[in-house]
Amino acid sequence: MAIKADEPCYRLTFDDAVAVQIELINGEKQSRIAARYDTNGGRISEVNTGKLHPGSRAEALRRLNS
Repeated sequence: MAIKADEPCYRLTFDDAVAVQIELINGEKQSRIAARYDTNGGRISEVNTGKLHPGSRAEALRRLNS
């Protein structure tokens, strides 16, 4: 199924943000993560800095350490 150019990008949920944080912790590139989620790289950056879905990094670390 083709994605139309005028369709909005996928909106990351908190659970998505936790998964993104785990990928970032594991060294994955932001651009590759963005492509997998069909979202703008800026959203991945916002997750990384905590601007979008604050607390997702702490939850990712909790899941990795449990």
